[in-house]
Parts: sequence; structure tokens; C-alpha cells
Amino acid sequence: MSKKSISIVILAAGKGSRMKSPKAKVLHTLCGREMLYYIIKTSRCISDDVTVVVAHQKEAVVGQMKRYFDDVNFVEQDAQNFPGTGGAMKNISVKNEKVLVLNGDMPLVTPKSLEGFLESESEIVMSIFDLQNPDGYGRVIIQDGHVVKIVEQKDASARELNVSTVNAGIYAFSKKVLDKYIPLLNNNNAQKEYYLTDVISMARADALNITPLLVDEEHFKGVNSKKDLSDAEIIMQERIKTSLMEGGVIMQLPSTIYIEEGVVFEGECVVENGCRITGNSRIINSHIKAHSVVEDSIVKNSDVGPMAHLRPASNIEETHIGNFVEVKKSTLRGVKAGHLSYIGDAKVDEGTNIGAGVITCNYDGIKKYETIIGKNVFVGSDSQLVAPVTIEDDVMIAAGTTLTSGIIQKGSLAISRTKLRTIEDFYYKFFKK
Repeated sequence: MSKKSISIVILAAGKGSRMKSPKAKVLHTLCGREMLYYIIKTSRCISDDVTVVVAHQKEAVVGQMKRYFDDVNFVEQDAQNFPGTGGAMKNISVKNEKVLVLNGDMPLVTPKSLEGFLESESEIVMSIFDLQNPDGYGRVIIQDGHVVKIVEQKDASARELNVSTVNAGIYAFSKKVLDKYIPLLNNNNAQKEYYLTDVISMARADALNITPLLVDEEHFKGVNSKKDLSDAEIIMQERIKTSLMEGGVIMQLPSTIYIEEGVVFEGECVVENGCRITGNSRIINSHIKAHSVVEDSIVKNSDVGPMAHLRPASNIEETHIGNFVEVKKSTLRGVKAGHLSYIGDAKVDEGTNIGAGVITCNYDGIKKYETIIGKNVFVGSDSQLVAPVTIEDDVMIAAGTTLTSGIIQKGSLAISRTKLRTIEDFYYKFFKK
């Protein structure tokens, strides 16, 4: 089936009260992206007509998704007059004769897992799975191999609550089925909501066959709580890291590594145990050593760590970043910073060595200032570079120097130390010994 032969509607209007959070349910994140991002990404792989139904915190939801997608339709649900999943489908206009209805809280769905819906010729296909603990799901009543009805847990009888076959929440309808039954939905139920599941009952009453499609829980389990979110993130992490390793990345103890959705690896890369790589980081022909953190940064032909921290907007190339070195919003090319240093809001050029304990003092309590260091500069241990400061090429900064003036000229030695003074017997006088 081509992308032009199916339309997709994503239901993303609910509050998600079980998340116990003021944030809209579909904006909770796993692996660095919102839940809704993943379902839209999957939808765009199989359709060029994607509609997202929003209501709760609609401005935030639409705003976040437009950061990633500029070709998706957003429709506001009239949740006050038409609450519920059926109400969300009212006044929806689609281009194609087949409509796939997805939920915005199912981030683990993949294009491959949806193939059964796309291949079926049935006018109604609904997803089902069997759960050991079906709590929270609508129960699916099946007789003689056909779906008879779906009962929401809130409206189920004691006998129906014992049914373990549940509604996985995804459907494929012909457009004519939706055009016929959506206007007939009513809210005569305990919750006074319009249920999309009632389309199944009405269609069955009219002798239409409803095809149940057995799906696996991993792909179709919804995220309804923070515990569900954590479980889903574990699965998503496994997928991300498996894909990267299959693409050639070496990972040592991958179960201990956290890598977000937006991270890109190129060339021959190694990631050791305990690392965290986030945002839109790009790692190119580099080695990230144990327990290092890389946030939204570029690392090219370099090694980082162990136990180093690259904060956002760092650009590291042909550089050695050693243990307990922190870099923030800085560009380092051909640099060595072996240990115990902080480099923030800086530009450091090739051949430069940053000694142990060196810090750029980039913040005066009001503004951030830049440190510029040229080529072949030797910055001695325990030096403080009070920005704004420029150090030209071929300069030596003596250990223990506090540099506070603007420009250190090429070829110079900069040194600021007080002369050593000793006071005899001071210890004994101080402690009265």
C-alpha cells in the first residue's frame, strides 16, 4: 500500500490523569523526545495525510510538534460538547478511503507493526491482545471468531472484567464506515463520553464483519503512568542502541549506556559503559570513555573521558578531553585538556595544552564572557583565566596564574604569583604549643 492510499488520525487530546502531572500526557518524554513525536514519525513513514487531534494544552502540544513536523494537520477537539475518543473523530476530514486511527500515547508502534492493518481488505480492523493483567483496558468480546463489542473498563460488568482479551486501541476503518457511524454516536454511558468503540457495536448490529488483529504488547501497549513511561523507555533504548550497533558503533556493556533519539554516529565510534549522550549530539570517529556525559554537542576525531562532561553547544575536534574535564559552549580544535579543568564560553586552537585545575572564569554574576586562546599555548596548572581575555599564539601561562587583563601578546610568558613568605614558629604560636 502506498503512502497516498491511507490517511492517519492520531488521538492526542486527553489529559492523562494517571500520569499525575500538570504536563500534557503526550508531551512526556522518553529517550529525549515526546511520546507524540514517535507516533507522528511512524505515521509519516506510511502516510502523507496525517491529522493529530488535540485539546488539553493544545498550544503546547502543537508548538512542540511543529518543531519536528511541518506537514501534519492539527485539529482541535470540541472536548466540552463532544468528549471521548468518538468525540475526537467528529468533524475530521481525511483524503483517503482507508483511515488508520492511532493513539498519541503509543510511542513504541513501528511501521512494520502496522502492516497487518494496511494489508487487510476488511472495512473494520481492530487490534487486540491478551494480557495477564488487563486492568485499564477496554475488554473485547469475541464470539465465533468475530468481534461482537468492546466494553470500556468503566462500563464493564463483573463477568466482562474477567475477559483477558483487550482492545489495543488501534483501528483501521473504511471512510464510509466512519461517515456513517460517527454521526450516530451518543454519550449514554457512565462517563457521558462519546466512544469510538461504539462504532464496533453499531457496525456489528448491521452485520458488518469486524476483523480482530492480534498484535504484540511490546509495540501496542499504551503509556498511562510514569511506570509505563519508564518501561517504554527501556524498550526504546534497546531499539536505539541495537540500530546503532548494527550500523557499526562499538558499545561496551550497552545496557549501562543511555543514548537519545536525536544522537547521530558516523564512522568508527566506541562508547564505553555508563555513558550518557543526549540531544542532537554528533559523534564522528571518536571514543567516548566510561561514565562521560555528552549533551547536544559535536565530537569529531577525538576522545572524551573517562568521567568527562560536554555540556550543550560544545564542538570538539582532534582533541583529547580527559577525566573530570567539563566543557560548555566552547570550540576546541587540536587541544589537550587532560584532567580537572573547566572550559566555558571559549575558543581554543590547535597545539594548545590546558593544564590540570585550569578554569575559565566566564561569568561575573550578570553576564557571560568569552575566552579566546590561540595556537600552541601552554596553560599551566591551577590557572584562572578571567574573561573576557585573549591569549595569542605561542604563549605560556605559568602555573598558578590568575589572568585578568585583556590580551596576552604572541610569544609571551604570563605569570602572576606573590613572592613566597615564611614566618618561623607560626604553627606553635597559633596553637599555643
